[in-house]
Amino acid sequence: MKILTDTMRTCRRGPADWFTGTVWIDEVVTAGAPARFKSARVSFEPGARTAWHTHPKGQALHVLSGVGRVQLKGEPPREIHSGDTVWIEAGEVHWHGAAPGRTMVHLAIQEADEHGTDVVWLQHVTDEEYSANPEP
Repeated sequence: MKILTDTMRTCRRGPADWFTGTVWIDEVVTAGAPARFKSARVSFEPGARTAWHTHPKGQALHVLSGVGRVQLKGEPPREIHSGDTVWIEAGEVHWHGAAPGRTMVHLAIQEADEHGTDVVWLQHVTDEEYSANPEP
């Protein structure tokens, strides 16, 4: 067993290649072999969001606070709220972030594949895609 104290984990600003707006990524855990999962607490300022991306083994998002949006390619965005959990299947092209005028914090959990890849980043979400009316 290993206890990871707050001072042992990293906090960094989300890179502009992966995010639009201000995003903070607080590492929760990156498991060592043979496990291949990692988890992070991700904080989005109003309007901030990920780029389109996929996960080779899928991803779980659990909203800790605020109001956000998540969208699968080809479908309308969906609004998510504190307490909601989203499961994204392996290979699904998607994005997620804060709703306009709102902040959102979620816990992200995903597993790496046999090559160590846990996310594949694609193009940025356009303002038009982000601003589309969400489904309830």
